[in-house]
Amino acid sequence: MADTNVTRAAALDTATLSDALDRLGIVGQCYGISGRDPGFRMAGRAFTMICGPAGKPAGTVGDYIDDVPDGHVVVIDNGGRDDATIWGDILTEIAHRRRLAGTLIDGISRDVALCRELGYPVFSKGHWMRTGKDRVQVERMDCPVNIGGARVAPGDLIRGDADGVVVIPREHEDAVLAAAEEIHAAEERIRAACRSGMRLDDARKQFKYHSLQTRRD
Repeated sequence: MADTNVTRAAALDTATLSDALDRLGIVGQCYGISGRDPGFRMAGRAFTMICGPAGKPAGTVGDYIDDVPDGHVVVIDNGGRDDATIWGDILTEIAHRRRLAGTLIDGISRDVALCRELGYPVFSKGHWMRTGKDRVQVERMDCPVNIGGARVAPGDLIRGDADGVVVIPREHEDAVLAAAEEIHAAEERIRAACRSGMRLDDARKQFKYHSLQTRRD
């Protein structure tokens, strides 16, 4: 059964969703996160985990992948660590085969060529080849995490595109999506009016452009 709000989020870009989050006073923009390819797009619900420095013996970095629900986004809080990866080609191949929606990392990934070849969306702070084996391990799963300064709880909506990633808290998703759809419709009317010959300032005034993102409590 299709998740209606995932479908609604997928139809909106992250810029519009960011404006809706601002209107509602919700911090959901994942700072410093971008796709490993500018063409990557993803929308789905969050499957979350926190990683930390490896112990001795070291814990696992990727044995969870077969337990991620269909269509979810793998969300990994690695504390922004950029000296060791937490995602690579084996995870990419299995996630792609299982039709997961994508991967979101507060940290780095590697084996970028394969995710680009397969079209599997990976969003992270960067990429580098140094392995996380014996350096990083999964500490907890199915818990709230921090991704680029935004809180992500299990089941929250995740949307990624060429501008970055936003998280929409599950308890606010109907309000955020409704606001984003309203903003999108207003901006479409402005574009249509300008194509018909109206001045941009007049079109913006008519369709209340300057108040679209104004905070509303």
